[in-house]
Parts: sequence; structure tokens; C-alpha cells
Amino acid sequence: MLRKIRYVLPAVLLMASSCKKALDINTDPNNPTSIAVSKLLTNAEQNLGISMAIGGGNIGGLSQDLAVYTHQLTQRANTDQYGVTGDDFFIGKAWNGVYLNTLNNLEDVITHATADGNLKYAGIAKILKAYAYSEMVDVFGDVPFSEANKFKTSVKYPKFDAGKDIYPALFTLLDEAIGNLSATGGNKLTPGNDDVIYKGNTTNWIKAANTIKLKMYTQIRLKSDVAAQVNALLTANNLISTTTESFLLPFGPNGATDDRNPGFNDYFAGQRGNYISPWFYEILKGYNPNINTNIVDPRIPYYIYNQIKPAATLSAPIEYRDGAFVSIYFGSVGPDRDRSQQNVMSLLGIYPVGGRYDDGQGGTATSASGTGAAPYRFITYADRLYLEAELIKTGVIAGDAKAKLQQAMTESFKQVDYVVTNFVKPAQTVPALAGTTAVTNYITAVLAQYDAASSAKQLEIIMTEKWISSYGSSVDQYTDYRRTGYPVLFDPNNANMAPNHQVLPPVNGDPANPGNRKVPVQLLRSYPQTLPWFQTELETNPSAPPQKDPSSFKPFWKP
Repeated sequence: MLRKIRYVLPAVLLMASSCKKALDINTDPNNPTSIAVSKLLTNAEQNLGISMAIGGGNIGGLSQDLAVYTHQLTQRANTDQYGVTGDDFFIGKAWNGVYLNTLNNLEDVITHATADGNLKYAGIAKILKAYAYSEMVDVFGDVPFSEANKFKTSVKYPKFDAGKDIYPALFTLLDEAIGNLSATGGNKLTPGNDDVIYKGNTTNWIKAANTIKLKMYTQIRLKSDVAAQVNALLTANNLISTTTESFLLPFGPNGATDDRNPGFNDYFAGQRGNYISPWFYEILKGYNPNINTNIVDPRIPYYIYNQIKPAATLSAPIEYRDGAFVSIYFGSVGPDRDRSQQNVMSLLGIYPVGGRYDDGQGGTATSASGTGAAPYRFITYADRLYLEAELIKTGVIAGDAKAKLQQAMTESFKQVDYVVTNFVKPAQTVPALAGTTAVTNYITAVLAQYDAASSAKQLEIIMTEKWISSYGSSVDQYTDYRRTGYPVLFDPNNANMAPNHQVLPPVNGDPANPGNRKVPVQLLRSYPQTLPWFQTELETNPSAPPQKDPSSFKPFWKP
């Protein structure tokens, strides 16, 4: 050992001598005082997607809870009874993910890019900032805004601003962003692959900004006359207009760094936690007596992966089963609710989390069952069309709501193919959806239902189809429901709303006695109008308000 040290030491001394002038002992290369805007942008985009997504394990965000609140998922957690508190894990992950890992980085991008004349970076950052704050306002109501992320200068404890005061500032911010992106010359740096969303395509970013505006105007239509603003956007025709222009955050397959879709975690988790809601499943199957009755959705094998075959014999009791589909009820207090379903429960499919397409063969899910490379969908072209259908149906703008609904549904199926082919890239053979006979028959049947419906029912059909299309991206679904009252959600306290009520064939989780629904359910809490604030924020920020009552604290745009 000593002999080895004698040989190494002169080399170390020589290196130190030769680098004496090159190194500054007061500079720590592992803790830089500034980071390139290109790296900050990438980090901000990725964290915004994670903060919004369905989660699993230690990653994920708002959609984890809100997918249960919009009855696309069911969980054995506080979400099951609308009981999420400010201590909820995923609320904390989303709050910190947005404020610390997204908005904090975006503020640095805006500051440095503006000072250096790199306006394209500044414009993209402003769009992301406006989108992030709009989602936070929609979900939480009042949030830190005017004093947020200013601890480097003056404000250590930011106040909570009213949502009604934040929204106007976001419209202004989007206009600034469009101006930045439209400016010519003066950009020393331009975004490319470091912009993981649009690869530096400023035309698409401007379209995304305008589509965010369209969504925000739709949110506030019950409190403000937005006809002029909406018509101006539609007349300018600079919105997301194709499948490929959709505003998406890509996730990658498992590589040197695991950046798979957070919802894919259930494929390799030691304890799987995201159950597909029977209410959602039965609407897809055409079992619900009130909406899409006898209309089978062709997206089922893309949306849901069943780990068992339809005729499989199970050794332990389960709560809900329909052939290969296995799950639990929202609000259940039945004896089989907490039994392990680890290797028999149905899982999120190839769409929306990059899992496995259900080819009917079953098989216990593993990390090799899919790529996990499905994107988080901020706003898609289909979403834009559904927004227009709603605006027409509610009289905000002129047009043919049925024709717009047909466009939106057609695009929803194209969207599945686009994600599977261009992002997920599965090893298994997955058939295309768009243009198939099954899709044509589905759209025709829904439009026939629309023709026979009352005006209110027609709005319900539009919002239900949007809800189905938005599977996996639940933040705007939560907003849509609170704004319109649709889709109709499962209510355990109302027998007439229970799954399988007067439905043939009866499916109720009791294969031995089909038609005899034995599972008791109940609901003890009111529907939350907003999510509770992150409790740690309230406890560490003296400027924060007391914790709210989520059942009565409404967003400003809700009458």
C-alpha cells in the first residue's frame, strides 16, 4: 500500500501544479450558480408532465387522485370516499413538482432568456407557466402567484392570490409568449431537442398557446361573456389543428434513466394500486342504462389490460368481475374489497400509460409487458374539438354541435393510433383503430343517440365522449365535471345510479349469482369542489390561509 502511494503522489502533485492557473478553488463545479436555459427548460417540461399524470410508486401527480374523482379509476385510499386531505402523497408531489421543479425553473428561463435576447426560450417558458398556473387554479382555487418563486429577491413567504385575479394575468402572459415567439432576429440560442414537447417548433407552440386560451375561455364561460374572444380565436384559425400538433409530454422506455410514464409503475409494482372503475368500464361496454346503452367502445382493449382470461377460475373471492375484467367498487364496504387482486386485477392499458394491448391471452403483468412510453396529454386536437362542440351546444358560438362532436370522436380514435405508433412503439402487434368498421359503427350509434336526445342530454353526450377520450389525463376532466355536471358519475348513495341497475346482462362481481348484486357501497363525504391545499405549504408559509373545506370552496369560475 505504501509503495503504491509513493508512485501516485508525484502524479497528483504534477497535476495540481499544471492546473494551478486553470482552477479556482472558490468555484464548486458540482454546485453551479447558474444553469443553461436549455437544461432548465427540459427539466421544467418533464416535471410539469409528471406533476399532472396518473402516478404509481413515488412519482405522479394530480391525475392520480382526480382519475378517482372522475370515476375512471378506483383505489383503496382516501380518494375512495372523496377523503383526500392536504397530507395526501400525490397532492404533495404535484404541488412541489409544479412550484419547485417546474415554475421555479421556468422563472429562471424567462429571466435569463429575456436578458440575453433568447426570446424563443422565454416564449415557451411563458406558455408553460400560464398552462401550469391555469391547472393549479382550476384544481385548487386560490394559489400563490404574484409573489411565488421570488425568494431569490424579496419574498420568502408568498401570499395566496384569488383565482379570479390570476386568470387575467395568464391571458396576458400567453399574449407575451406569442409576441416573443413571433419576434425575428436577436436569438443567440434557439430551442431544439432540449424542448422535448415540440422540438423548438415555434409554430406549434403558438398554436398550443391559443388552444390553452380557448380552454381557459371555456372554463370561465359561466361567469363571463367570452363569445368575442372565442370567435376571434376561431377566426384567426391558429389553433392545434392536427393530431401531430397536440400538446403532449413524451415519456420514454426504460433506458439508462427510467423516464417511463408514471402510470406504468403498476406493471412492475409490488403492490398495484390503480383499479379501473367499474362505472367507467360498464359505460365502455354499453351496460349503463342511461348513456351509450348497448354501444360497445372499440377502445376497450387499448384502454384496459386484463391479466386473466374470461373463463379463468380464481382461487380467492373478488369484488367485481365481468369475464376477464376484475376490479373493486368506489365506496365499497364489502368483505372482498381489500382482498389481494395483484395478479388478477385489470390494469391501465397500452393507452394511456404504454402498458399492454389486451389481445385476450391474459398473463401477469411485468415491466416487460409494455414500453411505458405513452405521453401525458396536456391538450390534444380532440380536446380542442370537444371544447368547440361544448361552446356551440351551450350557445357561446354558432355552429353545428353534432358535426363538431363527430369530428371530435373521429379524432379521438386517430389519437390512440398516433400515440401507440409514434410513442409507445410496442413489441406486440397492435391493430389500428381509425377507419375500422367497429369505429364507424360506434360513432354512428352515438350520433343516433344524440339525434334522439334532449338539448341537455346532448351536452351530456358531448362531455361523456370527451371524458372517455381524455382517459389518463384527468385534470381537465375534473374541471369539466364541475363546470357542466357531466359526465354523470357513480353515486353509491343513489340506488338508481348503481352499476348494473336494471341492466342486462347483469354483471356484478358475483359470477356464481349474476344479477344478485351483493356488494354494499356507501358515500359519507360530499363531492370536493377543489382539492385541499398541500398541508406542508400551509404549515411552513405564514402567509398561507387556513386549510379549506374542499366540499364548499369553489373555483372562481363556478357559479
